[in-house]
Amino acid sequence: MFQFLSFGSGSCGNCYYISNGNTSVLIDAGVGIRRMKRHFKEYGLKFSSLKAILVTHDHTDHIKAVGHLSNEFNIPVYTTEKIHDGIRRNYHTTKKIEPSCVKIIEVGQDFSIDDLRISTFEIPHDASENIGYSIDFGQDTFTLMTDIGCPTDDIKKFISQSGYLVIEANYDAEMLKNGKYPKPLQDRIRGGFGHLCNTQTAETLGECFHENLKRVWLCHLSEENNHPELARKTVEYHLRGLGIIPGKDFDLEVLKRKIPSGLFTKED
Repeated sequence: MFQFLSFGSGSCGNCYYISNGNTSVLIDAGVGIRRMKRHFKEYGLKFSSLKAILVTHDHTDHIKAVGHLSNEFNIPVYTTEKIHDGIRRNYHTTKKIEPSCVKIIEVGQDFSIDDLRISTFEIPHDASENIGYSIDFGQDTFTLMTDIGCPTDDIKKFISQSGYLVIEANYDAEMLKNGKYPKPLQDRIRGGFGHLCNTQTAETLGECFHENLKRVWLCHLSEENNHPELARKTVEYHLRGLGIIPGKDFDLEVLKRKIPSGLFTKED
């Protein structure tokens, strides 16, 4: 079994639930603790079943509730030493992770949490460090990559190995250029340590598409410089030009910023 649920995806907070029916983890915990408790109740999930929280990087929209969740439910938090240090220094995380729950991993390290086999890889971004996670479910592989400054060879490699993929499509280039953001912020967003635009995401998916890719979720859309339908249509248009048809060759979904996606389940 493979299960996936997004509790929110964007600058207001990012948090994703992944399970094989036996072992369940969260990737990031940037959604407020009260919202998390409400959503878990709505979907019949239990915090006591979580074996770990995996953190991609130390920006507030990915870690806001990590200390609350970890401490209240005794959940170990896995990420690199640099990111753990960034979490400790981030003044928005009012609850810090108890030392007993701090688990250090290295970029590029493979490790296991019960029967989940997890690989990590570096993602360029202007955080203390930023990593992607790829989880082996036996017959399928799930990969999450967000806050991507540029599509590196490692990123492309993991896309090419994934059956299920969460990938950033943060902004539309014209909306950013003509929007209200000052130029220094625009330069930061579109720089090599910022975010991927819709076109970059489309081009990367086109380059790395393979017949075993079953479903793609577009994540971390900007509220000011993107729109869900625009992101979807940009990706669809580019892929159709390559003879790849979303809805036929694979499923494409845009994750909502503040609303859960609904629980996706794929039985063995």
